[in-house]
Amino acid sequence: MPGSGLVLAATPIGDPRDASLRLVDALEHAHLVAAEDTRRLKRLAAMLEIHVGGRIVAYHEHNEATLTGDLVARMTAGEQVLLVTDAGMPSVSDPGYRLVTACVEADVPVTCLPGPSAVLVALALSGLPVDRFCFEGFCPRKPGERARRLADLADERRTMVFFEAPHRLAATLSAMSEAFGGDRPAAVCRELTKTYEEVRRGPLAELVEWAAGEVRGEITIVVGGGSPKTLDPDDALAAVLERIERGERLKNACKAVAAESGIPATQLYDAAVAARRE
Repeated sequence: MPGSGLVLAATPIGDPRDASLRLVDALEHAHLVAAEDTRRLKRLAAMLEIHVGGRIVAYHEHNEATLTGDLVARMTAGEQVLLVTDAGMPSVSDPGYRLVTACVEADVPVTCLPGPSAVLVALALSGLPVDRFCFEGFCPRKPGERARRLADLADERRTMVFFEAPHRLAATLSAMSEAFGGDRPAAVCRELTKTYEEVRRGPLAELVEWAAGEVRGEITIVVGGGSPKTLDPDDALAAVLERIERGERLKNACKAVAAESGIPATQLYDAAVAARRE
């Protein structure tokens, strides 16, 4: 018999054979399965040739606010709730965060069955640096809001991962090209793990042209991080002195400007000390 608490379970992002043995066991034995789309869950169970043992309820963005309390009450009473979404890991651009937060506040155990992730698969296939990355989810739909969001990320040094709908792909890539520069390397990953999986790599300007045609399927975009800004040594020194005038400590000012300019902090420190003596 399963224990009590919340189990977050990753589901296949395409190929049903990626379902883990632990996911299969949990679907067969959980007291209750909360699914983003109950029809998709039943199709997955049919493809896996298993029977979902417990009660199935729909849990999605339109009812999670009202249903979360009931699920927590069930878990507090000793039931195990298995949370699955349409694909990938719950709470990553999918329902789940609200329920996890409620469980933490109620001291209800929460565990996870790891598995397929479009974010990690796209990163691995992108050919871009993966030592440091950030996940930005979906860009805003409105052009103005999207442009502002991307402008805020123009200096991001880490590799960035985005989700996008196919009908907005061309507009989003165009906005990225404007915000990051057309020569910024990127990759568009389409239909990951599925029959027609495709990865398009190249500078953003080139990907904008490609996306002008019809593109279908689930989309994950990976964009390389920005290069460090290079400031003239005199401008960098001026930036350090300006920070000091505003009350910042010399050591901290040098570290901050060094990160922006690429000039060693020790070099800036010595130059600032000499300038202040003069």
